[in-house]
Amino acid sequence: MCGISGVISTTEPFLPLLVQQMNDCICHRGPDDEGYVLFEKGGDAPALIFGGKDSPHMTSHSSIDYLPASDISSSNILPNIALGHRRLAIVDLSPLGHQPMSYANTRYWIVYNGEVYNHLELRNELTGLGYAFVSHSDTEVILAAYTQWGQDCLCRLNGMFAFAIYDRHLQTMFLARDRFGVKPLYYWISNHGMFAFGSEIKQFTVLPEWQARLNHQRAYDFLAFGMSDHTDETMFAGVYQVPPGHYALLDCDPKKSLPLPASSKITTHQWYTLTPKPFSGDYQSACEQFNSLFEDAVALRLRADVPVGSCLSGGLDSSAIVCMMNKLLHHQNAASLQKTFSACSDVARFDERKWIDIVVSETGVQGHYVYPSLEQLFEISPRITWHQDEPFGSTSIFAQWSVFQCAKENDVTVMLDGQGSDEQLAGYHSFFGPHLASLYKQGRFMDLFTEMKAIKQRHGYSYAKSAKYLAGSTLPEPVKNWLKQKVGRDHTKPEWLNQERLRSSPFNPLATAGASSSTTIAALSIAQLTASNVQMLLHWEDRDSMAHSIESRVPFLDYRLVEFVIGLPDEFKLSAGITKRILRDALHNTLPSSIRSRMDKLGFVTPEEVWLRELAPDKFRTKLADAIVTADGILKPQESMELLESMINGTRPFSFLPWRLINFGEWIKTFSVQVQ
Repeated sequence: MCGISGVISTTEPFLPLLVQQMNDCICHRGPDDEGYVLFEKGGDAPALIFGGKDSPHMTSHSSIDYLPASDISSSNILPNIALGHRRLAIVDLSPLGHQPMSYANTRYWIVYNGEVYNHLELRNELTGLGYAFVSHSDTEVILAAYTQWGQDCLCRLNGMFAFAIYDRHLQTMFLARDRFGVKPLYYWISNHGMFAFGSEIKQFTVLPEWQARLNHQRAYDFLAFGMSDHTDETMFAGVYQVPPGHYALLDCDPKKSLPLPASSKITTHQWYTLTPKPFSGDYQSACEQFNSLFEDAVALRLRADVPVGSCLSGGLDSSAIVCMMNKLLHHQNAASLQKTFSACSDVARFDERKWIDIVVSETGVQGHYVYPSLEQLFEISPRITWHQDEPFGSTSIFAQWSVFQCAKENDVTVMLDGQGSDEQLAGYHSFFGPHLASLYKQGRFMDLFTEMKAIKQRHGYSYAKSAKYLAGSTLPEPVKNWLKQKVGRDHTKPEWLNQERLRSSPFNPLATAGASSSTTIAALSIAQLTASNVQMLLHWEDRDSMAHSIESRVPFLDYRLVEFVIGLPDEFKLSAGITKRILRDALHNTLPSSIRSRMDKLGFVTPEEVWLRELAPDKFRTKLADAIVTADGILKPQESMELLESMINGTRPFSFLPWRLINFGEWIKTFSVQVQ
């Protein structure tokens, strides 16, 4: 929905220009409004409220105490604390939704990015407790909820959010992030103890003493394993994120805890732990409950005062959302307004248009299509890298970018997307291993053989390949590592990576996350939802959507649905080789039958393999050579180029690895990252 900025410096005041510049870095996140509040040292100091060049005309609401009357450029105040906000207006489009917003006689001040979908229900509850509201925004509901319940208000919020609340009386700053990390929240501390936080890392680049430095271990995780956002660290040394489902309470009284030393981490507290909801009942009952929860998750995410559309890849997840939206909008006599946006390809085996058209035809939505091209990729890649803040793993992020760009061009401000479904519903083939391991550990050998046979019939996997999946989930990690070394598949020490130059530990981050040794579907789901997969996908989605001033909502990550699905028996999600079984059966009256029976999946992909091997191998050679130079010794020149050549000539299976190396170099160049 928005972008937030904050600076705390209790020892030395600073120029308000700093928070304004931080805001300017993320104007794409909030083109509709900007606002600032400044606090001088001392809890009794009045709040100083300002707007900017993008703030709307406020005179008709001059009695509201959080609305600005003057531009921050006219301020000569030197604050110790400053909050900034860029607004993308979604709920209550009037100036009353302006931020920073205050509550309780200006005691509490909030900057907030996200949406609380159950704000209407919470508003009614709080009104019954005696609270009054001047706006129709969910922002004011959060403030009232914090006033009533303190940090315990977080458990009552169903939505995606990252926010900061400053309590002027107690001189505390409360930072909080939603359960799964749909919305980002980063922080950085200068050498002199200035604490800054924001929605995107690039905001820190305008601050004094900033120098982009490489986090060597996180760079290793990305280069060797394609992993990012799996810890509270980033690829920038000294830049951290508040973890999903966590909060922090900072004491801003200069007599107490602040200032903080440079490169230190603040103490965060976990307020949410993904806990499976116990289920008792038969499969039919589970299908009915799933359908009800999914319908409500989609219905809540249709709440907006602006047009709402959806991504449509033609796969099961996005089709389920589009069809459920269509059903709900028909009840509101608004189905004719529904728009979908899809990425297609001129290369047949990467094109999902056939499946997309089935959904468009069945629902009658207004379908919109984009065809991301190789020429566009290399032209736009530096811009995408800047928006992403960190290097990204494949050109599928470019396809997703193109989809959101098309939505923007068609005046859609909110989009629904299917992130989080594969991870909880066993949609990836990586779930075959834990599923087979579970049957093996239970001694259900006949069922194990039957399942391996079904996987062979439905997905073409040989018994030997299924056996490898089984071994991967049952053998101890040291044994698996030893075997990989014996057969030359040890990815922890790739031949193209200069380990000494990178100064990192050669260790598989998937093992730390628990994603490489899960023996049940539920265990792997929890690992992917909390530590290895979803946060990375959400990072890419947030940046791609917000780059075009679009809010992306993810119904499958409604925490009620996730907890319910994780608590179901594994076979309700995967059995007889059928992935996402309960989704297919629960929506049998909603999804087209041909979509329900699909076993393959692509998503928003590009024909990167064709681009690399057939259409532009020289372009990839040039880009990789540039990355090798930029990476300053981290990528071994000969080995890296040999890796690319073997993939071009087909002696090595295609993967996204060359793109990772290329984009790593582009990221270093974009942010002037110091590799030392």
